[in-house]
Amino acid sequence: MILATTDQIAGKKVVKILGLVKGNTIRARHVGRDIAAVLRGLIGGEISEYTKLIAESREQSIDRMVEEARGMGANAIIMVRFSTSQLLSGAAELLAYGTAALVEDE
Repeated sequence: MILATTDQIAGKKVVKILGLVKGNTIRARHVGRDIAAVLRGLIGGEISEYTKLIAESREQSIDRMVEEARGMGANAIIMVRFSTSQLLSGAAELLAYGTAALVEDE
């Protein structure tokens, strides 16, 4: 599956647009990670516990979006975007979305 943030892919032509696809996940913070994050906040530097959490969420959202696109017969997703929103204190959604397409070599 080809993923692109653009509406075209170099060396390929879009032969059919199949529609919107999306994948999301909602994650809550973990007490153990929160304690480590507070300590890291005191001394400064990257909060790697949260970096890892958001990276895992992003990958899961992408995987779900790709699964939906494959179900539609797509071999590419163009105009890929990400969105986040806070649902509750300590819980957030990460959404990946794009346009499922069928592409072929030019």
